[in-house]
Amino acid sequence: MNLLGPGYMKLDALSGFVGLFICLFSILVAIYSLPFMSGKKRQLSYYLYFLLTAIGSLGVVFSNNLVLLMVFWGILGLLLYLLIGFGQKPRTSYTAKKTFIIIGGTDAFMLMGLAIVWQLTGSMNIDSISIPITDKWSVIAYLCLAVGALAKAGAMPFHTWVPDTSEDAPIPVVAFLPACLDKLLGIYLLARISLDMFVLDAAMNTVLMIIGSVTIVAAVMMALVQHDLKRLLGYHAVSQVGYMVLGIGTANPIGIAGGLFHMLNNAIYKSMFFLSGGIVEKKAGTSDLDNLGGLAKALPLTFLCFLTGSFAISGVPPFNGFVSKWMIYQGIIEMGKAGNGSWVIWLIAAMFGSALTLASFMKLLHAIFLGQRSKALDDRGLSDEKVSRAMLLPVVLLALLCIIFGVFAFSIPLRIFIIPAIKSNIMPIGIWEPGIASLMIIVGIVIGIILGLLGAANKGRVSKVFVGGEELSAFPEMRLSGTEFYNNIQNIPILKFLYVLAERKIFDIYEVGTKITLAFNALLRYIHNGVLSSYLAWCLLGMIILFYIFFLR
Repeated sequence: MNLLGPGYMKLDALSGFVGLFICLFSILVAIYSLPFMSGKKRQLSYYLYFLLTAIGSLGVVFSNNLVLLMVFWGILGLLLYLLIGFGQKPRTSYTAKKTFIIIGGTDAFMLMGLAIVWQLTGSMNIDSISIPITDKWSVIAYLCLAVGALAKAGAMPFHTWVPDTSEDAPIPVVAFLPACLDKLLGIYLLARISLDMFVLDAAMNTVLMIIGSVTIVAAVMMALVQHDLKRLLGYHAVSQVGYMVLGIGTANPIGIAGGLFHMLNNAIYKSMFFLSGGIVEKKAGTSDLDNLGGLAKALPLTFLCFLTGSFAISGVPPFNGFVSKWMIYQGIIEMGKAGNGSWVIWLIAAMFGSALTLASFMKLLHAIFLGQRSKALDDRGLSDEKVSRAMLLPVVLLALLCIIFGVFAFSIPLRIFIIPAIKSNIMPIGIWEPGIASLMIIVGIVIGIILGLLGAANKGRVSKVFVGGEELSAFPEMRLSGTEFYNNIQNIPILKFLYVLAERKIFDIYEVGTKITLAFNALLRYIHNGVLSSYLAWCLLGMIILFYIFFLR
């Protein structure tokens, strides 16, 4: 259905469901922002940029014309830069500039891709373009457009702006953009070009599988060793993109459906994580995991929501993250049945990433909500200010969606949103009945509670908290904060080497590009030394090169 003129805007199943959830997340984050931004400067500008971002996002998903899509896409890059600027951290300005350059630089590749698409097809309307990957120009066009989509979603190697923004931008901005809308828009565009505009061959699907697998494992390995709550969540926001790219790369219906479903699931629980992190930071005054702990009693509802999201992102049944990951696994297995011998590699990477994600969130839950509070937090105390209901409401609703979209995955999100978007029926492999599984889990929990109550009926001995026989009140240095979990992996030789390279920003495309640019500038300064004889020599050399190009060759 055309929404504006002949072919400029279009509503279909894919754009419709993405647009619907853009509206939902915009409303929830706007509600959260009301108490969060209360009393802060430039509130009017913040809400104006917020509203324009929501409108621009809808413009992207409903655009059927690539030029119009590119206009909205570019505006969103500028708005992202402006919204990050509302942060109060010392590095906020640097992070905003870095994000703008990475997103803007990949936008230039997208413009190049659009020019090639126009040259190949003579059309800018998405629904009239179908380009088989058969020659170098079709490959270049696809890769140029894919680069923009992957950078927006935060896939490697264009990912480094996501953890920096997560740490330095205001919490509502992080929950709204890198955790949610940017993932929806990036994967939406990747799906659009991969499924509608181009006909991918096996080699290009393999490229997507490689990008997805590396993103999953490398990002979650970085998350394991982080000590800041928001930065750790930022690396997980990167890691989860890998599953979405893997799903699209399988090129079969169940894998693609799993990738799109995971796109939606990730937006739900990742927004919830950041909004929960904002409540923790507001209550404790810090996001440093070393200075947290034991907050479950002070923030019980936040703890339950965070626990729900942890199960979901780790792929624990019956939560929504399990269903989408399970479908991606099935898509990978289907590749093997079709004769793709590399399917084992992709499956191992995906399952290994899930295991590390679970380990990482065990660390987070212990460091924030369980265990003993840090001495710094005890000395400073917890804020007596009650958590606003407007901040709790979006968190609770998103946590409920994690449960509903898992227990009723086949009857609600898959049937209503995902399957119509891929225009194909999916045939799940194996047996999974979320309703029965959920009922059995509930029965098990009830039995466990009954046994616990029966055990509590017998009065036991009350003892002070101790570790290894030593009471923590007498030896507070024995407190386990949770941040020590997995520190030993940094001592494994190969991993130690990679972590050192990561600390030196070797994998940061922005830092590497900056060093190359500065080196080139230094060369130009050396050449332009102000000596007339040097300029004459360079002119002579240039004339020789031009003479060779135009005459001798």
